[in-house]
Amino acid sequence: MALGNLFALGGVVMYPLLGLSILAVALILERFLFWGQIVRRQEKMVREVLALYRRSPKAALQKLEQKVNLPIARIFLAALELEDANSEEFRLALESSAQAEMPILKRFNTVFETIISVSPLLGLLGTILGLIRSFASLRIGDVGGGATTNVTAGISEALISTAFGLGVSIFTLLFANAFRGLYRRQIALIQEYGGQLELIHRRYHERNGLPHPKSCPPPKS
Repeated sequence: MALGNLFALGGVVMYPLLGLSILAVALILERFLFWGQIVRRQEKMVREVLALYRRSPKAALQKLEQKVNLPIARIFLAALELEDANSEEFRLALESSAQAEMPILKRFNTVFETIISVSPLLGLLGTILGLIRSFASLRIGDVGGGATTNVTAGISEALISTAFGLGVSIFTLLFANAFRGLYRRQIALIQEYGGQLELIHRRYHERNGLPHPKSCPPPKS
């Protein structure tokens, strides 16, 4: 049976389900490109920045400015751009900038969850409407072809809409779970690399004998 015929037989709920499926595909493509760029470019960039920072913080800063489209680069920049920051200030800058990046990393999660939840419900609604149509077509003592056709059409509507709703939900769920896994992995990497950067900063701070603001004597009145 042609796809167009299946869509027509699925009833009125097929239109919102089609809209949700198109929305899901568009958002999946956007997230796929987003995470693909991060996975492909991030690790190499971070290793280069950490190696540069051991030798020259200025060179590391310039490297990060070239990669501002990566979330972890923006996190590192927020901390490295602080002038004469002590360890506590540096850590707070890393943490606050990482929190600011969370909505970008979790973008569209709520939309995915909505599609996953609503699609089966729309399929169930189509099932109910199809059964109502089938029962409405039944007439006691009427076994003619017209009645049989209407009953069959109602059952087809019930089954097709349910299958399509479940299909949209399952398809979206698979990718949404994959993106959640990438998000958790990204959070772990931010913590790992942020800790390494903080340690290098602390050692650089101590090696160059920079004053610690908390240990400076109070100004004379």
